[in-house]
Amino acid sequence: QLHLVESGGGSVQAGGSLRLSCAASGDGFSAYAAGWFRQVPGKEREFVAGIVWNVGSSYYADFVKGRFTISRNSAQNSVYLQMNSLKPEDTAVYYCAAGEWSANPALYDYWGQGTQVIVSS
Repeated sequence: QLHLVESGGGSVQAGGSLRLSCAASGDGFSAYAAGWFRQVPGKEREFVAGIVWNVGSSYYADFVKGRFTISRNSAQNSVYLQMNSLKPEDTAVYYCAAGEWSANPALYDYWGQGTQVIVSS
């Protein structure tokens, strides 16, 4: 029902910035909560940030709070993740997701294919 496509990943130096985009096509994207997750090979997929449309609330994992900002553009059916002050530990594949609001990736219904972020020291 929903097709999500991430873009904006790449390779940057520590301390740099990157802006990730997630474009949604299909019906009802605005009815879902949206989230960003990341995964490193050999580790569990982890919550990064989420946004709930109807109350305009944003939530962040402790390790990105103050550095990353999630936002959305309802007219474009898009959600963004502005990443500043990047650290090598932020290196991962980043995924956008849509579903019932949760920090648990198992509870999301739709996922993009991911975009790679590499932060070098």
